[in-house]
Amino acid sequence: MAARGALRPVKIFVDTNILVYAHDTGAGARHAASRALVAELWDNRTGSLSTQVLQEFYAVATRKLKPPLPRPKARAIVAAYGEWCDVPTEPQLIVAASRLEEEHTLAFWDALIIEAAIRAGADLLLSEDLQDGRTFGTLRISNPFSSIAPSSE
Repeated sequence: MAARGALRPVKIFVDTNILVYAHDTGAGARHAASRALVAELWDNRTGSLSTQVLQEFYAVATRKLKPPLPRPKARAIVAAYGEWCDVPTEPQLIVAASRLEEEHTLAFWDALIIEAAIRAGADLLLSEDLQDGRTFGTLRISNPFSSIAPSSE
């Protein structure tokens, strides 16, 4: 990823769906794109996420994937991504997200992800579920699958 000026590297916040696709071998083009994105973020040390993302990933990976990931494997993945975890879900984050939800007419869980990305100092939030190109201050939302045909799910 490119640097923003010469000040600091770009920080990329990853939403749950990107992580899930990276480990869902049945997700076709989204799996390949997500694996490549996650690998690039590891290599560049620019990945970021929150405890909410890790919680959601574990729940989806062990219950909704077909076949579901074995719990020990899902736990190991969560532990590894823990290195990217910049933002714990704490009361102040929840209060700030509730304000963001109200001010911008967002779903609460989306507001929580956006607020966590802002608090992490991220420049970009990768998500399939949020409005591509929308900005919140200096944070920009990007759908990495915008050029991929919609999934049939």
